[in-house]
Amino acid sequence: MAKKRSATHAKGLRGSRAGLVLSLGSSALAVIRASKQVRRAKGTHDKLNTADAVAGMLPLITSAALVLRQLRSRKRETPEAA
Repeated sequence: MAKKRSATHAKGLRGSRAGLVLSLGSSALAVIRASKQVRRAKGTHDKLNTADAVAGMLPLITSAALVLRQLRSRKRETPEAA
């Protein structure tokens, strides 16, 4: 029963604003790590390694953009009171 409750909690966090911000932060860190890999690959002048590193970055950038879009749409739907 505890596992079911924690799974529900995780689903709630994923849909919440805090969960989206956490997801955006982890995506940003992954993009930074992947960009370092691209720079290292370019430094060795290995085209195949560079192409692999760039291809690995594309889904990370896409997921970060999707999370950012969700955050922006949430902000438009529920403006915070000052």
